[in-house]
Amino acid sequence: MSNGPAGHVARSTVRPNSETSRRAPIRTFLHSADGIPIDSVYDPGAVVYESLPDTVRTAARDLVFVIAHGFTGEADRPHVRRVARVLRRHGAVVTFSFRGHGRSGGRSTVGDKEVLDLAAAVAWARGFGHARVVTVGFSMGGSVVLRHAALYPGTVDAVVSVSAPARWYYRGTAPMRRLHWLVTRPAGRLVGRYGLRTRIHHRAWDPVPLSPAEAVPGIAPAPLLIVHGDRDGYFPLDHPRMLAGAAGEHGELWIEPGMGHAENAADDALLARIGDWAAPAAG
Repeated sequence: MSNGPAGHVARSTVRPNSETSRRAPIRTFLHSADGIPIDSVYDPGAVVYESLPDTVRTAARDLVFVIAHGFTGEADRPHVRRVARVLRRHGAVVTFSFRGHGRSGGRSTVGDKEVLDLAAAVAWARGFGHARVVTVGFSMGGSVVLRHAALYPGTVDAVVSVSAPARWYYRGTAPMRRLHWLVTRPAGRLVGRYGLRTRIHHRAWDPVPLSPAEAVPGIAPAPLLIVHGDRDGYFPLDHPRMLAGAAGEHGELWIEPGMGHAENAADDALLARIGDWAAPAAG
């Protein structure tokens, strides 16, 4: 895994005019360190800030969330936009589509090279002048934020991982067995491309990347929040407990009663609590 430069920003495809520059989202293509164009959106959340007290408004402008979606997601999916809409009450928000998803280039490596995509998005977010960056990842994105924070120490101020696996190659549930078929079989990759708008790389991992549980100790001293539903159909509760055990005193574990898996299962109240946690945790 490269630990080199995060990449650079291509010419923006959406530019606000001078009257709306503090409010309108900015959309552009970033480039990861290995040259993949990554469709990305920055939302400063200025309209929301105007309704906040001065002290809260200043803190919100200081904070930016970078959201890492799950496998088969993308920046324009309704559940990703909903996450952004809730978190923008607490700060600015960057959303993006991982490689192989949506309008981004390349092909998905299901959590390996996606660390480079997140690194480019984090660098872009920091470039807007925000002093505090919090990454929030769901499922595959949850594993990516864990590995990114360990591989790029000091680039984020807090990490939130929702519905993430602790270890690779897990096949203990029916949804994960279906996912492995999707990723490893030619017919599955065709379903991914044409049915799920997700282009999946045909090559197996070589070498196998650092697992999420192995990465977690390297996140400290940045605070870590691990969120998992007790009705998650993909990964049972031994996964978040393994991650929390690896985190030690730098990690906090929320087991959410009745919650299923990832963005679709994270309701607005939970997302608001994540925002409430992130603001003081990021310092």
